[in-house]
Amino acid sequence: MSEKKPIIWRNVVTIFSVTILVGTELIGMTWAAGWALGGFLSLPPIVRTAFELAGGTLGAVGLYYFVRAAVKVEPLRG
Repeated sequence: MSEKKPIIWRNVVTIFSVTILVGTELIGMTWAAGWALGGFLSLPPIVRTAFELAGGTLGAVGLYYFVRAAVKVEPLRG
Protein backbone atom coordinates (compact mmCIF):
# COMPACT_ATOMS: atom_id res chain seq x y z
CA MET A 1 0.00 0.00 0.00
CA SER A 2 1.21 3.45 -0.77
CA GLU A 3 1.10 6.05 1.96
CA LYS A 4 -0.45 9.40 1.28
CA LYS A 5 1.91 12.32 1.33
CA PRO A 6 1.43 14.79 4.19
CA ILE A 7 -0.70 17.87 3.70
CA ILE A 8 1.24 21.11 3.26
CA TRP A 9 -0.91 23.39 5.40
CA ARG A 10 0.86 26.55 4.27
CA ASN A 11 -0.18 25.84 0.67
CA VAL A 12 -3.73 24.95 1.74
CA VAL A 13 -4.12 28.25 3.57
CA THR A 14 -2.60 30.14 0.62
CA ILE A 15 -4.94 28.52 -1.93
CA PHE A 16 -7.96 29.05 0.35
CA SER A 17 -7.12 32.72 0.91
CA VAL A 18 -6.46 33.45 -2.76
CA THR A 19 -9.66 31.62 -3.72
CA ILE A 20 -11.69 33.89 -1.45
CA LEU A 21 -9.98 37.02 -2.77
CA VAL A 22 -10.09 36.16 -6.46
CA GLY A 23 -13.54 34.58 -6.21
CA THR A 24 -15.05 37.68 -4.65
CA GLU A 25 -13.56 39.89 -7.32
CA LEU A 26 -14.24 37.61 -10.28
CA ILE A 27 -17.81 36.59 -9.44
CA GLY A 28 -18.67 40.11 -8.28
CA MET A 29 -17.28 41.64 -11.45
CA THR A 30 -19.06 39.25 -13.79
CA TRP A 31 -22.33 39.53 -11.82
CA ALA A 32 -22.13 43.33 -11.96
CA ALA A 33 -21.34 43.20 -15.67
CA GLY A 34 -24.53 41.20 -16.24
CA TRP A 35 -26.50 43.70 -14.18
CA ALA A 36 -25.01 46.69 -16.02
CA LEU A 37 -25.54 45.15 -19.44
CA GLY A 38 -29.15 44.31 -18.64
CA GLY A 39 -29.77 47.83 -17.38
CA PHE A 40 -27.96 49.46 -20.28
CA LEU A 41 -30.09 47.55 -22.79
CA SER A 42 -33.30 48.34 -20.81
CA LEU A 43 -34.23 44.67 -20.64
CA PRO A 44 -37.20 43.34 -18.66
CA PRO A 45 -36.38 42.32 -15.05
CA ILE A 46 -36.48 38.57 -15.74
CA VAL A 47 -34.02 38.89 -18.64
CA ARG A 48 -31.82 41.20 -16.56
CA THR A 49 -31.78 38.57 -13.81
CA ALA A 50 -30.84 35.92 -16.38
CA PHE A 51 -27.92 38.12 -17.49
CA GLU A 52 -26.80 38.45 -13.85
CA LEU A 53 -27.00 34.68 -13.31
CA ALA A 54 -25.12 34.02 -16.55
CA GLY A 55 -22.42 36.45 -15.44
CA GLY A 56 -22.18 34.83 -12.00
CA THR A 57 -21.96 31.39 -13.56
CA LEU A 58 -19.23 32.55 -15.91
CA GLY A 59 -17.34 33.93 -12.91
CA ALA A 60 -17.71 30.65 -11.02
CA VAL A 61 -16.37 28.68 -13.98
CA GLY A 62 -13.42 31.06 -14.22
CA LEU A 63 -12.77 30.61 -10.50
CA TYR A 64 -12.83 26.82 -10.90
CA TYR A 65 -10.14 26.96 -13.57
CA PHE A 66 -8.13 29.44 -11.51
CA VAL A 67 -8.11 27.10 -8.50
CA ARG A 68 -7.13 24.15 -10.69
CA ALA A 69 -4.14 26.11 -12.00
CA ALA A 70 -3.23 27.33 -8.50
CA VAL A 71 -3.20 23.77 -7.11
CA LYS A 72 -0.79 22.73 -9.88
CA VAL A 73 1.61 25.49 -8.82
CA GLU A 74 1.11 25.07 -5.04
CA PRO A 75 0.48 21.35 -4.45
CA LEU A 76 -1.65 20.53 -1.42
CA ARG A 77 0.30 17.38 -0.62
CA GLY A 78 4.05 17.09 -0.75
